[in-house]
Amino acid sequence: ICVTAIGEVAPDKFVTRSGAKKGDLLCVSGELGGAFLGLTLLEREKKVFLETKGVQPDLENQDYIVGRILKPEARRDIIEFFAEKEIQPTSMIDISDGLSSELLHICKKSEAGCVLYEEKIPINEMARQFAYKLELDPTACALSGGEDYELLFSADQKDFDKISENPNISIVGYITEKEKGS
Repeated sequence: ICVTAIGEVAPDKFVTRSGAKKGDLLCVSGELGGAFLGLTLLEREKKVFLETKGVQPDLENQDYIVGRILKPEARRDIIEFFAEKEIQPTSMIDISDGLSSELLHICKKSEAGCVLYEEKIPINEMARQFAYKLELDPTACALSGGEDYELLFSADQKDFDKISENPNISIVGYITEKEKGS
C-alpha cells in the first residue's frame, strides 16, 4: 500500500527540521519501541506458522505492541495541544526510523548537537518487559526500531511549563552547539 498525504499549512506555522537552536528542549510524544517489538513478534509467529503448518500464532496477549505496528496513528492531538497552548516548535520530525535516526536528521539540518538522557526516553512497560523476554535492550528498540510515528521536536525553553503539562510529551534532552553534542 502506498499513501500520499497532501495538505496546507499557514506560513507562520510551518516547522522544519532545521530550526533547532542551542538550549532548545528536545521532546518526544508518546512511547517508543513498541512498533519494533510488535513487528518482531509478528515475524517470529509467521516463521513458526510457515515451519509448522496448522499452528496458530501466539501473540502472548501483547495487544499493545501488535497494535503499535498494525495501527499507527498520527499525533494530531499533539498538534492541537501546540495550537491550544501557543507552542511553536523550533524543529520537528515524525519518528519513523527510530529516535536516533530522526534526531540525527534534526541535528544535521539545524547544524547542532544534542544531549539525550536515556532514562527520559518513554518506553511502555509492557514493551519493556517483552524486550527483556526477547533478550533485547528496550532502549535500543526505542532508538533504532522505528515505525512508532510519534513526534520528535525541539522547543524554546520558555515553553517548558506548558510542555510539562502534557502527560503525552516527554522532555528527553536538549540541543547544544554542534561540537558539544554527544
